[in-house]
Amino acid sequence: MTAKPRFLIIDGYPKESRDQFREVGMGLAWELYRDMLLAWLPEAEYDLWMSSDEGAAPPSAAAIAGLAGVLWPGCNLTVYHFDDPRVKRHLELVDRAYAAGVPQFGTCWGIQLAVVVAGGEVGPHPLGREMGIGRKIYLTDAGRAHPMYALKSPVFDGFVSHDDEVKKLPPGATLLASNDYSEVQAVSVTHKKGTFWGLQYHPEYDLHEMARLICAREEKLIRLDFFAGHDDLTGYVDALEALAADPQCKPLRWRLGIDDDILSAPVRQREFVNWIDKLVLPTAGLPPRER
Repeated sequence: MTAKPRFLIIDGYPKESRDQFREVGMGLAWELYRDMLLAWLPEAEYDLWMSSDEGAAPPSAAAIAGLAGVLWPGCNLTVYHFDDPRVKRHLELVDRAYAAGVPQFGTCWGIQLAVVVAGGEVGPHPLGREMGIGRKIYLTDAGRAHPMYALKSPVFDGFVSHDDEVKKLPPGATLLASNDYSEVQAVSVTHKKGTFWGLQYHPEYDLHEMARLICAREEKLIRLDFFAGHDDLTGYVDALEALAADPQCKPLRWRLGIDDDILSAPVRQREFVNWIDKLVLPTAGLPPRER
């Protein structure tokens, strides 16, 4: 292990999806994770695997073993489509990282990979899509005692965008957080030699990125009755963008029901900070972060 911790960031979105994000002004999944990583660990180095691109070769077992951590942003693939070679590549890499004992962290698609590789199940959510802001996520008893949630409020909101849910936890998994929509909002999975901390919600997003994602998903969200039409969606997006520009605007905070668990990066990203401090650096034998 070098003095500078090195991470692998995997972006599984196909090129056409990445192009759509660019068109609406949204950051790419890997960029959001890069920014989150460097905000809290500026000395970190990273490699990028655009894992759904044609000919994109996964890192070798030796390369994985030399990492401080593996990072799994969201993705629009479906984890139980086992005949999709792109999905297979992701599942295999999660398993290799487990076997190497390299800490992993992931959101949305990431939690689903973590669970399936370790023997759990994921399937379509019976209530359909959870989108925008997931309300009243609460810590389980195990979550309150878990290092990932040190200094986190026991109830909070988080950015969400998913159609699937964890149906069955694998051996070695601990349920850490839930809400009324999705029973599994966070887990810690220990499998083989490794540990994966996974969230169904997205601390890497902010209000601007969520506003852009809503624009990218406009047709789908209107079809699913999240919005009455284009003007309704645009009005909501404009309000999110206005609050992103002025986070202390009391009328917008009140009208949208948004507090610091959404607006403040140190609050919103506490789980990721704890992953670095309490899992990555100790596992790598590296000194604590400078405060």
